[in-house]
Amino acid sequence: MFLIRAFLIASALILSACASGTGGGMISGAQTDSIRIKMQDSVNALRSASGLTPLTYSAALNAAAATHARDMSVQQRAWHFGSDRTSPQDRATRAGYPGLIRGEVISESSDAVLTLLESWMATSTTRNIIMDPAGNAMGFSWFQESNGKIWWVMMVGG
Repeated sequence: MFLIRAFLIASALILSACASGTGGGMISGAQTDSIRIKMQDSVNALRSASGLTPLTYSAALNAAAATHARDMSVQQRAWHFGSDRTSPQDRATRAGYPGLIRGEVISESSDAVLTLLESWMATSTTRNIIMDPAGNAMGFSWFQESNGKIWWVMMVGG
């Protein structure tokens, strides 16, 4: 019951934070920081509502997420291996992240940030990564194709 109540409270925070998400339009350069902050704030609201510590921003994880988002577009498939067969841990280490990767969540869509996070939270596998108690850092990035399709990547480190 507590988890349901926490999710509803956090959902209300997400709605207010993400009201201006992508909504299927092209993401401008000016929106980039705003979208990243909204995602981090929304994730941390959910974590806080469940009694978990917040995830801090990691430039290295963000760089690894951005690289993988672009690579998924090149491969035209959402999966956790790079075109050079690198794993999420390989990519994070290459980007300079010193810790362990708790998990990586990905998506291929044109969804708004709110819809994206809702879909990740609705699936136990991705929800468990986002809500991992051992997580302490995150990177979140995307690559948007000219047709509007977005390749989203969030990495959680701990």
